[in-house]
Amino acid sequence: MSNQIILDPLTKRHSTMRPHIPTGPFRFARLAAVGLVLVAGTSLAGCANRDNLSTGALPDDYRTRHPIVIAEAEHSIDIPIASGDRHLTKGARDVIRGFASRYTNSSTGTVRILLPSGSVNAHAASVLRREIRNVLVETGIPAARLVEVSYQAGATGDAAPIRLSYMAITAQTEPCGNWPADLVTNTVQNRNYENFGCASQANLAAMVAEPMDLIGPRQMSPIDAVRRGQVIKDYRGIKTAD
Repeated sequence: MSNQIILDPLTKRHSTMRPHIPTGPFRFARLAAVGLVLVAGTSLAGCANRDNLSTGALPDDYRTRHPIVIAEAEHSIDIPIASGDRHLTKGARDVIRGFASRYTNSSTGTVRILLPSGSVNAHAASVLRREIRNVLVETGIPAARLVEVSYQAGATGDAAPIRLSYMAITAQTEPCGNWPADLVTNTVQNRNYENFGCASQANLAAMVAEPMDLIGPRQMSPIDAVRRGQVIKDYRGIKTAD
C-alpha cells in the first residue's frame, strides 16, 4: 500500500502520512462479509442450469426413435364385387395382375383368396373366384400356392370384397400417431416431439423395392474387359485408329 505525501501548512515541510488501516473487530467483520458474498455467488453459480450441448447434439434422433426394420408383414388388396357381377372388369384384372407381380418379386409362400359368406354378393364372389384364380395363374403364380378361405360378412350394408393376401419380408416402421406428451409443455429442452420424423421414415420404408438392399449390397456383375481397356486408353491419352 503506497504512502501519501502532503504539505504541512504550519511547518511548510513535507511529511509522510500512512493511510488509515482498520484493525480489530471492524476488520474481522469486513472480511467475514466479503467471504459470505463469495460463498453465496459460488452457490448460485452451481445451481445455474447451463446447457453445455448444442442443439444439433441433442440425443433425440428420429431415425433412432422410428427405425426402419426388416420384418414379416401382410400384403393385401380388396377386389370390390357387386351382387350382379358375372365377370371381372378390365380394371379389376389389371389390379390383380399388379398384385401377382409384386408377389412374385417378394414372396414364395401361399396366396390366400378370402371369399365373403352370408353377404348379398356372396354368390357373385363365388362365381368370380374362378376368374381370379385364372388371372393369378396366368401371371406366374403356381395353382398349388392358392388357398381359398371364406369369412363371415354382414347380410346388409356395403358389398363385401374378395381379399387377396400374402406374407412377405418387408421394410417397415412402427405405426405413427404416438403423442404421449403435450407439445406446449414439451419445448423446454428444445427436443423433437415423439411423432417427429415417423411419416418420413414410413414413406422411405415404403419406397424400398428390395428390403434385402438394406441388409447388404448385391453381387457385382462381371467386369467388361473391353470397356475397361478403352477407359484406360482414354485416361492415358492413347488414340486408337477408327
